[in-house]
Amino acid sequence: MRSPYEGPNSLTARGDSKVSHAYGVYGGVDAGHGLQAYLDVEMIRGKGISRVVGLAGPTNGDVLRQGTTDLGSGPYVARAFVRYTRSFSSHQRDTLNAAPDQIPGTVSSHRVEITAGKLAVSDLFDVNRYANSTRQQFMNWSLFQNTAWDFAADTRGYSNGIAIAWIHPVWTLRAGSFQMPHEANGNIFDSDLRRARGDQMELSLTIPRTGTSGRILGYVNHARMGNYAEALAVGASRGQIPDIAGDDRPGRKKYGFGLNLEQPLTDEGETGVFARFGWNDGKNESFAFTEVDRHISAGAQVSGAHWGRTDDRIGLAGVREGIVPVHRTYLAAGGVGFLLGDGRLTYGAEQILEGYYRLQAGRYLQLSSDVQSIRNPGYNRDRGPALVGSLRVNFRY
Repeated sequence: MRSPYEGPNSLTARGDSKVSHAYGVYGGVDAGHGLQAYLDVEMIRGKGISRVVGLAGPTNGDVLRQGTTDLGSGPYVARAFVRYTRSFSSHQRDTLNAAPDQIPGTVSSHRVEITAGKLAVSDLFDVNRYANSTRQQFMNWSLFQNTAWDFAADTRGYSNGIAIAWIHPVWTLRAGSFQMPHEANGNIFDSDLRRARGDQMELSLTIPRTGTSGRILGYVNHARMGNYAEALAVGASRGQIPDIAGDDRPGRKKYGFGLNLEQPLTDEGETGVFARFGWNDGKNESFAFTEVDRHISAGAQVSGAHWGRTDDRIGLAGVREGIVPVHRTYLAAGGVGFLLGDGRLTYGAEQILEGYYRLQAGRYLQLSSDVQSIRNPGYNRDRGPALVGSLRVNFRY
């Protein structure tokens, strides 16, 4: 792609190709009386293109950044948590289908759920029927999640904490608190929970007649973050490139909110549309997920029933994301974040368009082709555009 200059965290302009492998074994046990326990073991091997840097929306949600230390490529415990469900009297019942981290069964539509242990915060919050699985739906980080929500996670995407949900047939209120890493993109959690945690609350509303669902999310992160304005001031006073990591202070905050919508259209909901909007204050360092302060995305999933392939799916979506002026100034001055840093910057919103076709090839095998077109990679109008093609092979039993 076009690239008059590059920095330490630039998307490589020479092109790149990588193969990655993701393996998982997911188990659960029902102990009765509403108590269940789950244990997931995963192994991620291979690399992402361009070392998974240079984009606010990296192209493959199933690869890992290496973070502050080499994570290796062996198996690890991804999730280890318990879920307690207390049902209230209700004539309505919800059917829970078998899935990773979900034992099948029926439960009251009016209940309280408590989840505690190690898991991904995104397992519980900002869920969307049409844009939530990097293995079966959209691959780009910006389309399986609201990227302006800098949710608590280590480099692999998991954290330790607790969430409580009050579930009603037409609404759900969920709140949770989880550990933050000690440093940006870090693999070690900060044990000072008073000054290092991610708190979020989400209200979900459903219109039963139309199937319309909306989720409103608010969050506040407390962590050892750097402040962009202070890092710029220190760098200028010393005649040096600003260093956000060198300005880290415990107990700093980042807050924001998100809106998540999904609308089933036909085919028992397998054809539908979705949209997300995200905002955060952007004053302090992007810390755990990616470097985004503003997010807007929309897209659609269509069932293959319309062309005689009931289990096939096609998806198309776009996202536009940006950063606040002080974050732009930091990158333009040569500053580096954990994902971005071209050495210079001519700012423009990063824009990504992704499409995929998922072919069901038998009961257990799926083949997906995927194409992503990216304008202004790393918010830089001087570089790009980039085109990324992928092939996924997904076997699940």
